[in-house]
Amino acid sequence: MPRFSVIVPCFKVQGFLRECLDSVLSQSFGDLELIAVDDRSPDGCGAILDEYAERDPRVTVLHLPENVGLGRARNAGMPHATGDYLFFLDSDDTLTPGALLAMADRLAESADPDVLVFDYARTYWWGGTRRNVLAHVLAEAADGTFTAAERPEILDLLMVVWNKVYRRDFVEEHGFAFPPGYYEDTPWTFPVMLSAGRIATLDRICLNYRQRRQGNILSTTSRKHFDVHDQYERVFAFVAEREELHGWRPYLHRKMGEHCLDILAKPDRLPPADQGEFFRRTTEMFRRHRPEGARVDGEVALLEGGYPAYRLKRQAARAGRETARRAGQARGAVAARVRRGWAGLHARRPLDPELVVYSASSHRGLLGDPAAVYRKAAEIAPHLRGVWVVQDEQTAAELPSGTESVVVGSRRFLEVTARARFFVNDVNWPGSLAKRPGSVHIHTHQGTPLKYMGADLLDKPGARLGFDVPQMLRRADRWDHSLVANRHSELVWERAYPCHFTSVRTGSPRNDVLVRAAGTDGGHGDGGEFRRRHGIPEDHTVVLYAPTRRDYRRGGHVDRLDVAGFAAGLGAGHTLVVRLHPTLANGPARGAGLAELARRGIVVDATDEPHVEKVLLAADVLVTDYSSLMFDYANLDRPIVVHADDWAAYTASRGTYFDVTAEAPGHVSRSDGELARLFASGSWRDADSARLRAAFRARFCEFDDGLAAERVVRTLLLGEPMTEPASMRIPGPSVGGDVLTPAKR
Repeated sequence: MPRFSVIVPCFKVQGFLRECLDSVLSQSFGDLELIAVDDRSPDGCGAILDEYAERDPRVTVLHLPENVGLGRARNAGMPHATGDYLFFLDSDDTLTPGALLAMADRLAESADPDVLVFDYARTYWWGGTRRNVLAHVLAEAADGTFTAAERPEILDLLMVVWNKVYRRDFVEEHGFAFPPGYYEDTPWTFPVMLSAGRIATLDRICLNYRQRRQGNILSTTSRKHFDVHDQYERVFAFVAEREELHGWRPYLHRKMGEHCLDILAKPDRLPPADQGEFFRRTTEMFRRHRPEGARVDGEVALLEGGYPAYRLKRQAARAGRETARRAGQARGAVAARVRRGWAGLHARRPLDPELVVYSASSHRGLLGDPAAVYRKAAEIAPHLRGVWVVQDEQTAAELPSGTESVVVGSRRFLEVTARARFFVNDVNWPGSLAKRPGSVHIHTHQGTPLKYMGADLLDKPGARLGFDVPQMLRRADRWDHSLVANRHSELVWERAYPCHFTSVRTGSPRNDVLVRAAGTDGGHGDGGEFRRRHGIPEDHTVVLYAPTRRDYRRGGHVDRLDVAGFAAGLGAGHTLVVRLHPTLANGPARGAGLAELARRGIVVDATDEPHVEKVLLAADVLVTDYSSLMFDYANLDRPIVVHADDWAAYTASRGTYFDVTAEAPGHVSRSDGELARLFASGSWRDADSARLRAAFRARFCEFDDGLAAERVVRTLLLGEPMTEPASMRIPGPSVGGDVLTPAKR
């Protein structure tokens, strides 16, 4: 008997059907059967299904003699199911890679619950992807099993059939089935969830929920939306027959009211002439099923009055929103004039020669190179007043005690930036910040560049999507000093940012801690604290996997490595730490499997670690594709492996300043298999790896000597003399020069 029976009803989806079927049949977990139900589709769906059945014995096709609708088509497939779990997949949606394996692992871990609820992402026809906004509910319930009564918030998730798998014996025991009509998920999902004795969750995106431009059944304007009333009648009848469920009546009563009002509020659902009738039927049902003592407030209170009153309140609400919008615009305009006046007032005052304003990573806190400069200034120049610009009050509250800060755009921000002599940042300041004569802007950048930056993006339309290069250059015109860690960076920045700044060979301040650690025994330094905090045994070899974002995929996230498989292949005595690119931290990337792997202890997710240097110090080897972290990590003189399975696509879409696969800091893998063999054989740390790393360090760690932050403070903030760092001389073969040439002076 297979583990999963995947039931796929099909009707007029020939353009999406192959993608759906392929997403199931190509799963790494193959213990499944696929039961495809041709609901008398008038297009080519039936022929496509027969084609798949001929070449894959796991596929069974049912051709219904007449169109029965989505719910009954699912019912038709259930008697043919022999799997442990039923999975109802809509034929225009797709499974994500590895989804069934993740489900199988979670089912085994939770001892075969009645229902497993997993996460999904909405994938839009225009290419966007958005994760379920209530994914945290799944994460919070990720350990053990529970009932809906124990965790009622599970019912706040989208109450549909396709984001769950159901134990077949449980379904058959209760006789659950789908009714005809629209909203057929409602009288299935509520009874199932309320009856389940053991529910488990999986905090992983297992399904891509396609948002079609046209063709979605529920977005069709029709009287069929009246079916929602019959569907809730079925739910109320189910609960009425079971005394143990009577306590759910107030919840379901309110849910029904909210659902019906939501349908009524959507302009594409009901014909205008039928909206009044729909409202009246809803109010009749709402009154009829109202439990004694049920609270009626908020939105559902609209159902206490008549349809004319409802329309008036809706019109008043729209008018109120428009008034508020206009008032907000007016307040914003007044506030802008006040801020400009305030800034102008302070701009007439002299600059404060001891005021230094810092920001990092778009005002996200005390991070990176600016943080290293700030700490060193506090140590050797305590008379300098350092003020941090942060994005909001929450970020300010998370700063170390005693750190002075201002929120970007606030009146205090205008006051401080109008008076400051020095500005230190790793990205550009807002365009509204005017550079005063005598002020000094120090730009630290964010590491050594491999990929195209600045003006070089003009020939890469995909990479600069939504990025205003001319505006960026106007902001860069404010730079006075550009910090560099090597000659390569010096050449790149002068080409990518054709502005009037001076390159300063200081080294990277954020790498000072790495340079100092490289010369110590063991060298883990602050990385030991990271290891202890995450429960990593002292004797483990820590492998850090740090992929970057891709410009050839909207959203930037592409799974280029089977992380779970790689972790398993490393074997005992190893810990795999994963750190995603910061721009992917809050998108669907974590939900694609990383969060669940971290919960199960298969990997450590270090994406949210604010201080990347601690992660680097904790690692014994770095595996990356094209992340600039490789240049920083090279300072530790520890092995680096470049996983470049999509190098051609990456360099074509983004552009790179040199071929990192030809001039790599270590061995290069071009497939999961090659990467696994490098670690299984021990080649990742052999003599060739050391030779390649030595050449790479000589070229890209040239000015990193552990004194970069001090050099910035003394030479640029205090005006004291200090020698430039001596170029590194590490034995190794000569390497080719940059394809870049120095800018003409």
